[in-house]
Amino acid sequence: MTQEDKKLLMQDLCSRLPYKVNVQNERRKSIVTLTLCVMSDLLVGCSVKPYLRPLSSMTDEEWEEYDNFCDNCRGAEYFELIDWLNSHHFDYRNLIERGLAIAVTEENNPYKE
Repeated sequence: MTQEDKKLLMQDLCSRLPYKVNVQNERRKSIVTLTLCVMSDLLVGCSVKPYLRPLSSMTDEEWEEYDNFCDNCRGAEYFELIDWLNSHHFDYRNLIERGLAIAVTEENNPYKE
């Protein structure tokens, strides 16, 4: 993983901390819910990949909600859109394509309750 990839992944994961994103610990092949303590432990010598949803997996209801955010965003309200994307675990930075995240699928969804 390049330094640029590490920086991008760190930025993304930090912004997702309040939403308890699940990551795979590459070394142990286990899934853990990311918290600040877990993150600091994992980032020292470990490779982690968050489980994220491709934007293409957005439901019709989610697209409608997303469109409402986009239509009404002015300045600081863009942070609300980013928070919404993070809280729904969407991959808006194309981390899946870069091999830095795992795509959530129907069969592979650690967020199912």
